[in-house]
Amino acid sequence: MRCSPRVCKNLIYSAAGVIFPIGLIALALLAWRGCQGLPANVANCPVAPTAPANTSVIPPAIEPPPQALCGFPLTISVPGEGATVNSPANVVAQAVPPDQIYWLRLYVDGLAVYYSFTNNINQFIWMPPGPHTIEVVAEDVAGYIATATTHVNVGTLDPGVAGIQNLAGWQSCSAALHNGFTCAAGLGTATSQMIPERSSPSLDGTAAQFTMGGPHPYSNELYWYPVGGGNSVSHFTYDLWFYIDDGTAPQSLEFDVNQAFGGTRWTWGSQCDFNQSGKWNVWDPLNGKWVPISIPCNHFPSQTWIHLVWTLERIGNQVHYITLSVGDQTYSVDAYYTAQPKWYQEEIDIAFQLDGNYKQQPYNVWLDEVTLNAY
Repeated sequence: MRCSPRVCKNLIYSAAGVIFPIGLIALALLAWRGCQGLPANVANCPVAPTAPANTSVIPPAIEPPPQALCGFPLTISVPGEGATVNSPANVVAQAVPPDQIYWLRLYVDGLAVYYSFTNNINQFIWMPPGPHTIEVVAEDVAGYIATATTHVNVGTLDPGVAGIQNLAGWQSCSAALHNGFTCAAGLGTATSQMIPERSSPSLDGTAAQFTMGGPHPYSNELYWYPVGGGNSVSHFTYDLWFYIDDGTAPQSLEFDVNQAFGGTRWTWGSQCDFNQSGKWNVWDPLNGKWVPISIPCNHFPSQTWIHLVWTLERIGNQVHYITLSVGDQTYSVDAYYTAQPKWYQEEIDIAFQLDGNYKQQPYNVWLDEVTLNAY
């Protein structure tokens, strides 16, 4: 339990738990270790911070970013101060809060572009050419705020991020999140896992395997990878290869891209709905529902590599599905839907979901050469 600033300045505890009045030696000890072992800059904070009222709620971003409040250790290790980088640029940061982290955000030129509920960031950030200020801000559940800043110059714009199936940091959930909110929906919790770096089957020797099974019919598993963040890109190409051991087993397969900043989330969701509509469906973010489109979707052949490419764009507060390529066929989609408002988790991510059928028939899918390009 944290001491209040007033108590910290007047008492010090010995190792045996005996309380002594502060003297010269006690002052020196307090400056070194802080109250009850806390960092001195937090333990001796002259301002009592206001703790968040409800830490289960993601707060809207503060823009421009807030100032430090008796900040705890927070460092940006990559990129270094004054570095010239390509975009998207890898940004690595680590916070060491005395209490549990509440939120951590990355800002570019004062605008929040990436949110995390963990103590660290290792993400790709899209920025336009020229000089930029990158700031990372973290708040703990007691209300203390730490900040760190670095300055970069963006030179070359790279196409995007490739080999995403090999990157560490994939996340997943089944029917619901731990807080009870719906995740992959369905009628139960699936049994599923991701196995990285599979040499066979693979196109380049490092595919990722996703398994599907379990005792509950119509149960699903959603996997997603937070690629990074940025508001400077609005056109996306989601390009990947997939391979199914039993093409008759899935109820559907889902492929998504998300971009969020400024309190809005643009979701480009798609699913090949084999057993219900027999068509490709796209996601209507505002109304939260699937909409069948005219492109047919039949069960994919077993043990065959299939190439999938979505081209997508953000226009104002709308998502635009441009084209879909599956195998050797390219289809014009040209569908627009309104984005989801009141979303306070900045991110650019890709997702892949496996859905079980009425028998929850087990199957495996391998993904390879997963790429997200953006400009």
